[in-house]
Amino acid sequence: MLYQITSLLLEVAAGLIAGMCLLRLYMQYQRIPMSARAGNPMGNFIFALTDWLVLPLRKVLPAMGRWDTASLVGAFLVQLVRFALLWAMNGFAGGALSLLVYAVFGLVYLCLYGLTGMVIVYAVLSWVQTQSAVSDLMERLVMPVLIPIRRVLPLVGGVDLSPLVLLVLLQILGIVLGSAQTAALMLL
Repeated sequence: MLYQITSLLLEVAAGLIAGMCLLRLYMQYQRIPMSARAGNPMGNFIFALTDWLVLPLRKVLPAMGRWDTASLVGAFLVQLVRFALLWAMNGFAGGALSLLVYAVFGLVYLCLYGLTGMVIVYAVLSWVQTQSAVSDLMERLVMPVLIPIRRVLPLVGGVDLSPLVLLVLLQILGIVLGSAQTAALMLL
């Protein structure tokens, strides 16, 4: 029971910090201004959760084009620490190399969950037709992923089903990743 509670708490804490690192990475890649003055309601929150990790990493990890490698490595390190703590709680059962596999797949799953959440928020906000900073931000974050689907999928009775199609594709990708993770762990 203690292991389950600790695992849950680590998942929430690591998911929040690593998720914000990934959101920071994606927003910088999309060139979305991060400051509150630029109209980004999430910027201060993202900075508050990630600066302690990302800024020191930036001193040793330069950006690669539009990709902020410090944010990506920071998210990976948070996942790695999460699984290392769980591994230690299990009495170091299993190989240490499996930690890297869990951390990599944990990061990919976090991307899927984050995108799923953003698509759901975007869809709900699009139904209520609000003009707010949050709805504008969600549109800028989700639109690059929805545009290719919209090119292929026509409106059905005037309704855009691209968010639903994307959610189904993300679920399928999650299933495929689960099988790939199992296969990778069996190789170790």
